Amino acid sequence: MSQAVIHNDIVYLSGQVDGTAEDVVGQTKNVLAKVDKYLEEAGTDKSKLLTSTIWLKDIERDFVKFNQVWCGWIDKNNKPVRATTEASLAAPNMLVEIQVTAAK
Repeated sequence: MSQAVIHNDIVYLSGQVDGTAEDVVGQTKNVLAKVDKYLEEAGTDKSKLLTSTIWLKDIERDFVKFNQVWCGWIDKNNKPVRATTEASLAAPNMLVEIQVTAAK
């Protein structure tokens, strides 16, 4: 599976997860670090985000904590459209998955 694909100057990242941190705050920070890394490798950054899709394992428990990390990370001058939903993730210890697209 590709971590990033570029087509017509749009960067599409696959869903990024982290199973190392024990809580949603740590996992979100780790996932966003991966997003930053893959965007940089593709020649862009979070200031050019277009869309984001967020999956939380337990939205009732973790949404506020996730959103605090997200709002601290996101470029204040370019907030992408975002969908956030609750979902069973690939492994029991995964609490959040984030997928984004960005302009190049």
